[in-house]
Amino acid sequence: MKINFKGKKVLVYGMGISGQAACRLLHNKGACVSIYDDEERFINTFNYEKNPLLKNYDVVVVSPGVKLLGNQLITHFIMNKTLIISELDLGAMFCQGKIIAITGTNGKTTVTSLTGEIFKKAGKKTFVCGNIGLPICSIAEKTNKNSFIVCEVSNFQLEGSKFFSADEVTILNLAPDHIDRHGSFEEYVRVKSKIITNKRKQKIVLNFDDNLVNSLKKSKKILYFSKKLLNKGVFVKNNAIYHNKHKIISLNDIPLFGEKNLENVLASVALAVQYKIKPLVIKNAILGFSAPSHRLEYLGNLNGASVFDDSKATNISASVSAINSLGDQGLVLLLGGQNKGCQFDEIFNKEYNFEKILCFGQAGQEIFDCATKYGYSPMLFPTMKAASYYAKSNAEQGQKILLAPACASFDEFASYAVRGEVFKEIMFGTFEKIEMSQ
Repeated sequence: MKINFKGKKVLVYGMGISGQAACRLLHNKGACVSIYDDEERFINTFNYEKNPLLKNYDVVVVSPGVKLLGNQLITHFIMNKTLIISELDLGAMFCQGKIIAITGTNGKTTVTSLTGEIFKKAGKKTFVCGNIGLPICSIAEKTNKNSFIVCEVSNFQLEGSKFFSADEVTILNLAPDHIDRHGSFEEYVRVKSKIITNKRKQKIVLNFDDNLVNSLKKSKKILYFSKKLLNKGVFVKNNAIYHNKHKIISLNDIPLFGEKNLENVLASVALAVQYKIKPLVIKNAILGFSAPSHRLEYLGNLNGASVFDDSKATNISASVSAINSLGDQGLVLLLGGQNKGCQFDEIFNKEYNFEKILCFGQAGQEIFDCATKYGYSPMLFPTMKAASYYAKSNAEQGQKILLAPACASFDEFASYAVRGEVFKEIMFGTFEKIEMSQ
């Protein structure tokens, strides 16, 4: 669906980078734009609406940072039958070319980045956008019919979406996350699965190894990827990735670390072969790819201990995946931050033989209690910084020091990226400035 916004009264709710991009696009399309944000720091901005409840709008565009559940303003617009769309909806309306949408609990950014690199290597006019940092609204008008828009899509973006429908979609995996936002895991799954639509000829790529993903809508158009041998699809055979009978790349040649990155590569390959990109092009793109920072990133050696930053592990399943990738022997695990409504039992009920468990932050006591319940002897710190200084001071030969918090960062840091950079600075004295615009 495409809306003619010329002369329409539109409220953009939420003024992070997505909301700002939406404003620019709407202005270019001739809309009369008002803005609103729950934070008062925007109150003196031009065209800020202090009380949207008293005004009527043709359309409300909601940014992904705005929580819909229990939101008085959203309820008001629903009752008034005002059309509410997401920034994702808006951007997609004005994108030309093919949209490839990537969602899941873990691995979205890596898959989006790698898929974008594969399409660029194939000579395609490619835009990488969405939850990865560049809003889809900011690139929409730059696209043409030959473009490929590789878009990382979060549950926050999908939650308020009504019209978003991509040409190719994937759901990488599903595990409990953002329960505080959606109220239940069932609702979280429902929101994620909205990415699969009834769009004619939509290409669907799904993770065969994830039981919940595998149980979603069936279609003859589904291409599965798996770490196991499949009759057809993208899979692992003889220590290599294959698409049907065609070998893509040997596992030993993949420059990314760990089992979850193997899953990410499989997904990216599956997305590429659907558009008939040649195996050699895919292989060369993978060989030249470096994973984004803070995703099971090896930082270096400290007094004989290997140090890993997986600050992006903001939920239980991501932390468990990191643990499984490194192995539990000699593992010093840093856990904590702001809980998103999840239970921590899954980390401690597997009888891992951790060397040390360092709990910190707002959820530190809860994690400490859960670990103690399963017979561990964790340590409790007020902040991630304190836990990191302890890990550094007590680093020993053979240890693996892993930051995989299983929690959001917002009790102590503005983002998981800032948390990871602070961890890196404490451990090795290096720090990359993070531009925080949302």
